[in-house]
Amino acid sequence: MKPKSPLKVAAKPAKEAAQDADARLYQAIFDGVLNHRLTPGTKLPEPELCQLFSVGRAVVRRVLERLAYDGIVVLRPNKGAVIAEPTPEETREIFEARRSMERVLVEFAVHRATAHDIKELRRQLAEEHDAMHRFDQPSWARLASDFHLRIAALAGNSILQRYLTELVSRCSLIVGVYEPPGHAPCEHDEHAAIVDCIEARDAAGAIARMEAHLRELEERLETSRMRGEKSLGQLLGMS
Repeated sequence: MKPKSPLKVAAKPAKEAAQDADARLYQAIFDGVLNHRLTPGTKLPEPELCQLFSVGRAVVRRVLERLAYDGIVVLRPNKGAVIAEPTPEETREIFEARRSMERVLVEFAVHRATAHDIKELRRQLAEEHDAMHRFDQPSWARLASDFHLRIAALAGNSILQRYLTELVSRCSLIVGVYEPPGHAPCEHDEHAAIVDCIEARDAAGAIARMEAHLRELEERLETSRMRGEKSLGQLLGMS
């Protein structure tokens, strides 16, 4: 009897493969911003991105245009793309918008979070605590952003959640460069206080804690901080 030939795995349609490539590149740059590896002014040369991600220029340009639309990248005519560098006025407006957004989201979360949701927030706080004591700044930065996005998810409004995701990424650009080191412990305590209010169903307290937390974060910014010199691959965590 002739042996059966092995099953062949169907190749992904070209459109689906292109979407995967777009998503992979977008997420790498987006995560690089959230993790504070890609700081404002970092150049994103098209040839290097093509080589790092094994994609064509059409993919790179499409993703950079999307990032520019989201306010994460600036496309400079004849000079290429760079991570956006918010001005002091833009910084004020971004934080103002974020405070307004998170006041609404944390109030919704207070009313809609389940006991399981509270348990997951406590687990998030434990991970933050662990990263803080390991002096693992990249993990801390990611977890700090994730904390706010997790609360947004609990609010149960996908539109507001999407808007906050963009604001958090843009704040991460600013914080990654301008916040002085050594503030993880106080931020962790601020997060814990917000969770306490959510668990107690104290909407007014949660709103006040979130407002104070974000104002303190903005007030800590030091625009004199300098950027380091690393290759794009290193900044994306790929080399």
